[in-house]
Amino acid sequence: MAVSFFPTTNHLFPIPFRESHSVLHGHLKLEIKLSPVSLAIAARRRSWKCNFSAQERTAKQQQRRKSEPVVDPVGFLSKVGISDRAFAQFLRERYKALKDRRFDLCSRFTDMMEASSGYEILGMHRHRQHRVDFMDWAPGSRYCAIVGDFNGWSPTENSAREGYYGHDDFGYWFIILEDKLRDGEEPDEFFFQEYNYVDDYDRGDSLNVEELLEKIDDEYWEPEEKFYRNSRLEFVAKLYEEIFGPNGPQTDEELGEIMDAETRYKQWKEKQKIDSNNRLPCYEVLDHGKTYDIENVILDPVSKEKFRAKKPPLAYWKEMCKGRKAWLKKYMPTISHGSRYRVYFNTPNGPLERVPAWATYLLPDPDGEKFCAVHWEPPPEAVHKWKNARPKVPKSLRVYECHVGISGAEPKVSSFNEFVSKVLPHIKEAGYNAIQLIGLVEHRDYSSVGYRVTNLFAVSSRYGTPDDFKRLVDEAHGLGLLVFLDIVHSYAAADELVGLSLYDGSNDCYFHSGKRGHHKHWGTRMYKYGDVDVLHFLLSNLKWWVTEYLIDGFNFHSLSSMFYTHNGFATFSGEMEEYCNQYVDKDALIYLILANEMLHDVHPNIITIAEDATFYPGLCEPTSQGGLGFDYWVNVSVTTMWLWLLVDVPQHEWSMNKIVDVLVKNSQGSDKMLVYVENHNQSMSGGRSFADILLSKQAHKSSKREDMVLRGSSLLKMMKLITFTISGPAYLNFMGNEFGHPNRVEFPSPGNNYSFSYANRQWDLPRNEGLHCDQFNFDKDMTRLDEIEQILSKRLPNIHHVNDSVKVQRPIHATCNCGMDRTAES
Repeated sequence: MAVSFFPTTNHLFPIPFRESHSVLHGHLKLEIKLSPVSLAIAARRRSWKCNFSAQERTAKQQQRRKSEPVVDPVGFLSKVGISDRAFAQFLRERYKALKDRRFDLCSRFTDMMEASSGYEILGMHRHRQHRVDFMDWAPGSRYCAIVGDFNGWSPTENSAREGYYGHDDFGYWFIILEDKLRDGEEPDEFFFQEYNYVDDYDRGDSLNVEELLEKIDDEYWEPEEKFYRNSRLEFVAKLYEEIFGPNGPQTDEELGEIMDAETRYKQWKEKQKIDSNNRLPCYEVLDHGKTYDIENVILDPVSKEKFRAKKPPLAYWKEMCKGRKAWLKKYMPTISHGSRYRVYFNTPNGPLERVPAWATYLLPDPDGEKFCAVHWEPPPEAVHKWKNARPKVPKSLRVYECHVGISGAEPKVSSFNEFVSKVLPHIKEAGYNAIQLIGLVEHRDYSSVGYRVTNLFAVSSRYGTPDDFKRLVDEAHGLGLLVFLDIVHSYAAADELVGLSLYDGSNDCYFHSGKRGHHKHWGTRMYKYGDVDVLHFLLSNLKWWVTEYLIDGFNFHSLSSMFYTHNGFATFSGEMEEYCNQYVDKDALIYLILANEMLHDVHPNIITIAEDATFYPGLCEPTSQGGLGFDYWVNVSVTTMWLWLLVDVPQHEWSMNKIVDVLVKNSQGSDKMLVYVENHNQSMSGGRSFADILLSKQAHKSSKREDMVLRGSSLLKMMKLITFTISGPAYLNFMGNEFGHPNRVEFPSPGNNYSFSYANRQWDLPRNEGLHCDQFNFDKDMTRLDEIEQILSKRLPNIHHVNDSVKVQRPIHATCNCGMDRTAES
């Protein structure tokens, strides 16, 4: 009887080798066979992991366990002085749910890295075997097809078909778009022929495959390591022919004595050469009396390590892989670069056309009502090539918040290229070391400032192409600027034509059904964070921006909308019960823990910022100690305080104690606090910027307008200096506020007849002598002070003197380089 089994190996065979070794053990013939299919699948799943022995893997696992921090679900409570039993019990229950969620993810995916790598297979991707693969998730659909200008928008030509893994039990659809043979060209001789589309690597164009196989036999495989079998019955046929064929023994005397298995094995063993340089595999057979015990065949450890030391034969595969020129000569791409397409679903409620959820680039139709995904596959010479490495993370963050669309001086939507040439040098001159981009991810409604996101994997086509954005990030890195992205995972646009709402015809695909799935005040949709496939989608989106565009960090927008089922629109008294009652979305908290852990595994120096107006406990505490794992948290109460003082409180009644309390005393800890005097919210949605309140001559009705404007300018400087010097290690400024931009921000909308009058920045103001130039110079001096004296990164100051009667507060910082105590008094 012949028994075949497949040993684990890290070798990937791109061509169908059929290597086997056979060992006789009594009447049992063991055929040790290396299956190319199983090897390819195993290698793809294991992503070419290092080839370690079992002992080495065990040792590394033990070492990794020792290096991992000890998990205490309530560890941070004693650190911050919280002794609430109900909240501690909530954290313990959340940790149990977190372990269950990890188990659910690992039941579907190999590990968290694979669970966050959906962009590698979902969406539209060029396959090496002259085809394009498309995959999407739509569990509520009955039929799926790709329609576009490449197939005349036909819903039947390119669809998921039987035999092509068209649909699985989890609701994923798979469609193959085969490239078309050009007239006069013959199909590839080998079905496994692959092409390199990236460059003109054409070494395999004129190679004879038979010569390549002989070359592999001569150079790679050792004797008896290779054996080609043409049929499953080949061994049986040879054995039958040897015994019963015309040349076989005709009598018992000719047959001779058939020795027992042990004697035959000893005779075979004597023929084995014992040589340290010999790379032939050696076997030991141990008979424990079990007839079909495969474990009786034990490979010699020395031979095993020698075989494992072999490098995969990738060099031979590369020789056989043809290049881009050969591909274009033989095939016509089924879908060319720049083609527009949509995904077609047949649902219980009728047919639907949607923009694919994993699309990376979109363009509107000429009428602007209908968006289509764009197949982005530029030729190699047009692909952006990265020039600059990521900058080192500074000790203190000076973040410049900006919006690409309104970054130009002209009344229009500005572009990535204009931002690179005009705005990036200004940011560098101003002394900031990071930029935070808002409104970058694709959104249909421009007046929403980009917060009603429709397509999470696409940059907004208003500003340029994906390669244009890569150039922006690359140039920013070259200037030493980190690039942060304002990511909106707390809600999504309720758009059925472009977004994810009713994506597959069902109401609960990506979002909750019923009232739970709708934001109570903003009309947006709320994600279903407890669903494995939704987690797969969101985690993959974060990793996509880090790997594809080299993003250095994320600002998680409006976390209070996802923390609570009331979306944060409730009165908070500060009681701990409000953070663990029935209105808290435990699934959303678990998602943020998984997101922070995954991001810091992918890029250890990544920076994540939590924007939460409710000051949820443990935002910046380690996940192993019961926290959510963010690096910084935004103190949104600072700008609220300054706005309240400017608008509602006379200047002679400002309370220094109130200012200090807001800037220093908080529940999250000031050592990880990001603060700003004002961000984009103060000058949008009908509001006025602080410069508009303090510096506008129309705001002062007194006869001494010039004196009041100068007084307002000094007050604005003082607000910035106080916030900058006595708060946390990170400071943020919105684009234009560094020189006191006079106008508010107002995006084109039906209310203003789609005017761009206030959707721009006046960059000439800081270049001309006057009030705005003075503000800009003061802002530059402030950032330069941090560069020289590390104002933000040093320990927090001790406020030892606050006097409301004379309006004085005096913090003492650490000793500066000159040996003197630096003090700031206001």
